[in-house]
Amino acid sequence: MSDRMRITGMYSGMDTESIIQQLVAAKQTKVDDLKNEQKKLEWKQNAWQDLNTKIYNLYSGTLSKLRMSSSFKSKKTTVSDTTKATISAGSNAVNGTQTLKIKNIAKSGYLTGGKLDPNAKYAGTTKLAGVSKDLIGQSISVTAKVTLKKGDKYQNAAGDTIIAEGGENIDKTTEIKFTEDMTIQDFVGKLNEAGVNASFDETHQRFYISSKGTGTENEFTIKNLPTSPSDGAPMGNALALLGLDTSVAMADGSKATKIAAEDAKIELNGAEYVSSSNNFMINGLNISVLGKTADDEEITINTATDVDATYNVIKDFFAEYNDLINEMDKLYNADSARKYTMLSAEDKEAMTDEEVETWENTIKGALLRKDSQLSSVMNALTNTMLAGCEVNGKKRYLSEFGIKTLGYFKAKDNEHHAYHIDGDPDDENVSDEEDLLKKALREDPDGTADFFAGLCKNLYGALDKSMSTTSDYSSIYKVYNDKQMKKDYDNYTKKIKEAEKKLSDYEDRWYDKFSKMETALSKLQSNQSIVSSMLGN
Repeated sequence: MSDRMRITGMYSGMDTESIIQQLVAAKQTKVDDLKNEQKKLEWKQNAWQDLNTKIYNLYSGTLSKLRMSSSFKSKKTTVSDTTKATISAGSNAVNGTQTLKIKNIAKSGYLTGGKLDPNAKYAGTTKLAGVSKDLIGQSISVTAKVTLKKGDKYQNAAGDTIIAEGGENIDKTTEIKFTEDMTIQDFVGKLNEAGVNASFDETHQRFYISSKGTGTENEFTIKNLPTSPSDGAPMGNALALLGLDTSVAMADGSKATKIAAEDAKIELNGAEYVSSSNNFMINGLNISVLGKTADDEEITINTATDVDATYNVIKDFFAEYNDLINEMDKLYNADSARKYTMLSAEDKEAMTDEEVETWENTIKGALLRKDSQLSSVMNALTNTMLAGCEVNGKKRYLSEFGIKTLGYFKAKDNEHHAYHIDGDPDDENVSDEEDLLKKALREDPDGTADFFAGLCKNLYGALDKSMSTTSDYSSIYKVYNDKQMKKDYDNYTKKIKEAEKKLSDYEDRWYDKFSKMETALSKLQSNQSIVSSMLGN
């Protein structure tokens, strides 16, 4: 529609605006219809996106994880003395009773510095020259375990310079040389950079240094270096001047004390194990030691199948599956909304917000009704569940474990494909039935685990056929034709633009025609006035 001034029926007396709007109404209806169809397509895209997200979560999350039998082999342990050890069992832990002795706890290396000059009060900002001028020019070396970043350079045992890929743990020796401007705080920072934990306590006037990890492999050493290695000058004692020498105390200070790093040592069923940390992973057991046992003391570990934990894994899986399949049933079996047309602006003005929402939700709820792609996904899931799976050469089915649907007459609407576990106390439909699932978990835990892992693997495979492929119509991880829908949506945008242009041109032509008519009437009226004026004279 052009922006030029439109002339109304000033001379003709006609309601030009109304007449033109009636003339273009048919073309306006076409524009509105296209917009409504595009809006419905947008709603359908949203409906599929929401459903596809839930399908993808089941596929990539739950089913992907539960394809392994270990997911259905929960174990639990009891420990006779939890003050000495905490233990958890993995799926591959052996059921039965085991014995544990804890001979040693892993420790960090720890150096407590001697107290500096008791008559002085040093702070972090104090320069080391103020502690002892003899320090200046001396050097010490710190050897400690460090983790290299990508690009760091270091020398290997052969003396070759290596550029780290990142994450390597090496024993690195760092030289720290004392200068005039170095403060206590600066020195502490260099110790930390060298690979140890270091601090200075101003209250107690001591340095504290420890290894960053436990065990002998994380031990650290600090040594004095010759003041002038090139001319063979004698070694200075910078460590003693800082209270870090364990054998010599300088001035009025005191010597340092050092506790060596130690490894953890345990005996499990008579076999000895050593670890730099207090955690051991042995044959499915995760053992964290807290304290040493007496020479004649043994801790008893009992490991058994955790029926309740595995039961809950299966129950949670069916809860997720049922929520999805019920929603799919509801969408597929929705009542027809054929009688519900898209609302115009005038329609909405005549309705309450609640009425508009209800009307549009009815349309939205029926967008996937009898959808062939939805039917395909549903059939893939339901047929796989019915087919069961093979375990040790024998075909087994969900019904053997007391898991089944309720049947056509007992199930609620749109819940005919949902599964119920007999004996489930939270399910009033089957809570009084015999609990065959827990019985199977107790009597045949491995076979039961293999069945449910196989079932989940088959479900994963059924969804994988559509989720892991792409085509001209759909993207990867989409079970619907998202590409085609996007293309159709863009086509609507193009058609709407074209229809609006035609409408505008059509409307302008009618305004031009009426404008010319009004101009002609204006001239006629002007001429009549002139004639009347001449006759009157």
